[in-house]
Amino acid sequence: MDRIAENLGNVRKKIYSACERSGRLPEDVLLLAISKTMPMDRIAAAASAGQVDFGENRIQDAKGKIPQLSGDLVWHMVGHLQKNKVRNCPPLFKWIHSIDSVGLAREVARRYREASVVCRTLVQVSVSGEEAKFGCRPLDVPDILSVLLEEEGVKPCGLMTIPPFSSDPEDSREHFGELKKLRDDLGTRGFPPGSIRELSMGMSGDYEVAVEEGATIVRVGTAIFGRRGY
Repeated sequence: MDRIAENLGNVRKKIYSACERSGRLPEDVLLLAISKTMPMDRIAAAASAGQVDFGENRIQDAKGKIPQLSGDLVWHMVGHLQKNKVRNCPPLFKWIHSIDSVGLAREVARRYREASVVCRTLVQVSVSGEEAKFGCRPLDVPDILSVLLEEEGVKPCGLMTIPPFSSDPEDSREHFGELKKLRDDLGTRGFPPGSIRELSMGMSGDYEVAVEEGATIVRVGTAIFGRRGY
């Protein structure tokens, strides 16, 4: 498992270099290790190497993994979330990256409020308009953010997107730029800075480009853990 520690070090170095190129501070970028489908020994190895934040995309998998690992770790729900599954989230996740409707926003708020905890939330936006991707339309973001701001049990923190797949990281740049532009536009409309600060964008193939375009959270799996065994 020494390879995972080495991979983590390499990813962090690349984030640092991308920050240098774009005039940013490395501490302003959170590395989120996407542990979906990964066995427990690999996740534990990453945690032993100092990784704190982990992302899962399926409730059932998370329910089996999270109780086996240290309570000091921070777990993020990064996958599509159905309203009837939200009841399972409060004991598991401190972050949900995939709020994509007013109805889901209200259900997450209700469940976390009932559990007397606060969930940090991101609005997932389909900036590309690609039908295969989950996420709301950019024009729907203000309504969802407004609900998250008015409800107890949730704390809106920013936006998330997944660009269309491409083998060329540069193809993602325009989509990352669009998410940042949307965030900036929301700021001019009076949304509190803290509610739109985070930009969760970039994965193993394009996280360096994402950092250059303003990402504050990068979701990296394969580059840390190796190829997934679906």
